[in-house]
Amino acid sequence: MRALAEFVMRGRKQATLVVVGAALLPMFFWLSAAAGSLVLLRRGLNDAIGVVAWAMLPGLAWWYFGDPRVLLVLVGTLGLAHLLRSQSAWRPVMLASVALGVVFTLTLGSVFAEPIASLTGEVQKLLPQALPGVWEQMPVEEQERLQAILRSVLVGLLAALLQIGALLSLMLGRFWQAQLYNPGGFGEEFRALRFTPLSGMLLLVGMLAGPNLGPGLAMLTPLCSVPLAFAAVALVHGLVAQGRLARFWLFGLYGALVLLLQAIYPLLVLLAIFDSLFDFRGRASRMPGQGPKNGEG
Repeated sequence: MRALAEFVMRGRKQATLVVVGAALLPMFFWLSAAAGSLVLLRRGLNDAIGVVAWAMLPGLAWWYFGDPRVLLVLVGTLGLAHLLRSQSAWRPVMLASVALGVVFTLTLGSVFAEPIASLTGEVQKLLPQALPGVWEQMPVEEQERLQAILRSVLVGLLAALLQIGALLSLMLGRFWQAQLYNPGGFGEEFRALRFTPLSGMLLLVGMLAGPNLGPGLAMLTPLCSVPLAFAAVALVHGLVAQGRLARFWLFGLYGALVLLLQAIYPLLVLLAIFDSLFDFRGRASRMPGQGPKNGEG
């Protein structure tokens, strides 16, 4: 992957070739977003526009054929990359990804209205079995409200997957930047990710209160959980780097994410909430100079 990053940074033609070529392939649009974010992070928005503009053409073509994901992830990743370049910290990027997820939700809900309605209908058929005795006793208005919440959550889940894709693409671009110009810088920067008590509580409120504020806001539940999950992963990496956890915990974490995602994901969210309140890494134990490195020191 380092060789690919070096090729991208060799010149505008090489960067355009990778960004456009990857966007043309349906399973590699994340690579296009990562390469575009690398150019933006290193050279700035003005230099990146000439490269990224060409990559948007395949994205528009995919949207024309009914798949907006390529363009959404590409534009979303670049927007987050611009924020990361200006802020040099992951916390505002993670918070901004929630707003990005809302945009994804509105777009997907419009473009994929019929498939989502069909999927919602299939899930609704299972509600009487999932809530035996309770579903039949619900007033019609409450059943309709629950169905609307279900649709909103399903769209939010699809948007959260794109939200995660945009964040991972940006992380790959940032990793490439650090690998080329400041080895180890990305690791220090990512391990510093931690939410303040206020931001952590706001994300928690968004998760829990969204469905109660209105069926359309139920999408906030999956969207607000994504930054917390990333913060929990950063916490584990930080504790391992400090020597307070064995490296085995990293292998266990990623293995559990692959094999037991539904069980481990809520635990990660809770872990990030507690970390925002108690700071398990401890400010006094942080190494001198630890913190955002702007990808290059």
